[in-house]
Amino acid sequence: MSGSRRLLSQSAWTIASIEASPLDAAMKEPFEIAGGSESSVRNALARVTLSDGTVGWGEGAPMAAYNGETQKATLAAMRRVGGRLVGRDLRELRPLLETIEEQMGFGLGAARAALGMALSDAWSRRAEVPLRLLFGGCETRLRSDVTVALVPPARAFEAARRIRALGVTTIKIKVGRDADEDLARVLAVVKAAGRARLILDANQGYGPKDSLKLLRRLRAKGIRPALFEQPAAKDDLDGLAEVQRSGLAPVAADESAASRGAVLKIARKKAAAFVNIKLMKAGLLEAWDIALAARAAGLGLMIGGNVESSLAMSCAAHFAAGLGGFEFVDLDTPLWFKNDPMKGVKIKWAGTYDLAPVRSGIGTMPARDPNP
Repeated sequence: MSGSRRLLSQSAWTIASIEASPLDAAMKEPFEIAGGSESSVRNALARVTLSDGTVGWGEGAPMAAYNGETQKATLAAMRRVGGRLVGRDLRELRPLLETIEEQMGFGLGAARAALGMALSDAWSRRAEVPLRLLFGGCETRLRSDVTVALVPPARAFEAARRIRALGVTTIKIKVGRDADEDLARVLAVVKAAGRARLILDANQGYGPKDSLKLLRRLRAKGIRPALFEQPAAKDDLDGLAEVQRSGLAPVAADESAASRGAVLKIARKKAAAFVNIKLMKAGLLEAWDIALAARAAGLGLMIGGNVESSLAMSCAAHFAAGLGGFEFVDLDTPLWFKNDPMKGVKIKWAGTYDLAPVRSGIGTMPARDPNP
């Protein structure tokens, strides 16, 4: 290869620009968890353009009710750090992801995720491979649960009936605010959904005492959840361990499992059986390391997210399918959008994500370019 052709090949991978813009969308109805309610989507969109014109997309989904992050802070961090990556060689993907972590520090998970996602999408588009191959390429299909939010029992019954009509076999139920209403909500879902596998998610709304009380009341009704997410405050690993030791339901650490170090502490204390990994908690690179650390420590894997469009949810699906072995999949939030602003990979019948047709990248992008 001549010197000029070698230079052209190298420059094709150069990051020419990084843009950040608001991603606002209406929801069908409010999404309510123990920490609060979200009635509209105020996310952030990242666009990475390479010197050869290849474009990669990423999404950040801050959720104040979950971790206090906001759209304004997410966009500011994306613009500040993204500008420092322009001119870098995208073939050095891991060093770029490390730079994002170093420049942002902890507490800006949605911004980390958006930039890391866009870089990874551009990398895999330029390499002409589906993103799942970056993580190992173990699987091509996943089946997600669908969530029943903190709604009255009558509405929970109707929601569960609609969910089962979609062919979904795992239903996640939000709890953590009122023990009596939570019990009634779960019983309503069971009545509507029959033998569906159930996940409870308290989002730190309960301590171990109330969580165990709910589980015992359910056991008296012959109900044993397949999983109980975050049945104690995020720093209360002893509380998580107490619920885990009860044997009433396996525990999944969510808010408690926001970093590599946190997952190792969970493993040492035997505080959970599973770890819920969300790209929005710490970004793509740390989520990847969390998955490897959890697996090495003998913890089971779950993939989840905040309120995200098909772009971020599809990226999470590539992540989980690529690594393989995720027993629980919770990637249903595009169903809460009034109109999903993305085209490409979508959640389909029975909660399925089918990544086999994707030839390069995430396979999902904005239906309309926000910066034409």
